[in-house]
Amino acid sequence: MSLVAENLWFSYSKTEVLTGIGFRLEPGEVLGVVGPNGAGKSTLIKLLTRILKASQGKIFIDNQDIKTYPRLKLAQKLAVVPQATDLPEAFTAQEIIMMGRTPHLGFLKSESQKDIEIVERIMRHTHVWQFAARTIHSLSGGEKQRVLLARALVQEPSYLLLDEPTNHLDLRYQVEVLRYVQTEVKKGLGALVVLHDLNLAARSCDRILVLHKGQIVAEGKPEEVLRENLIQEVYQAQVSVFQQPNSNHTVVLPKF
Repeated sequence: MSLVAENLWFSYSKTEVLTGIGFRLEPGEVLGVVGPNGAGKSTLIKLLTRILKASQGKIFIDNQDIKTYPRLKLAQKLAVVPQATDLPEAFTAQEIIMMGRTPHLGFLKSESQKDIEIVERIMRHTHVWQFAARTIHSLSGGEKQRVLLARALVQEPSYLLLDEPTNHLDLRYQVEVLRYVQTEVKKGLGALVVLHDLNLAARSCDRILVLHKGQIVAEGKPEEVLRENLIQEVYQAQVSVFQQPNSNHTVVLPKF
């Protein structure tokens, strides 16, 4: 059981964005995707969620081609936390998060007590319960991002895709959001996380894919792929990479 991408190609007009992408996401792991702007990270998320259609290649969830999944059935398997989205500003945070239960509701049925309990549990877990009754209009960018995470988690998916989920968040909530993800992964969820911050990727991901010019140029554990020569080539920036004392976590520091 896994999420598998095989030989994905995609172009905008005549501009190739992804060329021959392939990887496997297993339940119980956090797979990070890093790379410079324009590398194809967000495009990859859109292919995995059928927002875009690959010109070549296939995507499988638990050995089934995603093209064959009905939309609601796919939403029970796969949830996404987008990079940015327009949310209906008159709705409350709780109402937005309850929308994540839609794939589990029967046709024209209202939410059950079970749905209500799941939403409250996830909202408390992700620390958004305190503004349950507040409208989206009144929330900060970081608060909205946490609402989007909670909405995805109440779908109870098998796989979670997060497109730069720490954007707009201060340091405390960057760490907390990734801890929430790790907690769910320990329960068997598979998570693919697009991140700009290489240090957050090193601390939170079991494996990392490095995208550059639409191709995977490295894949492996953080300490295997976050190397000075590779980072300098991909990001065109001088860095120092070392292992943090007493923890062996990889640390990437830019040179000024």
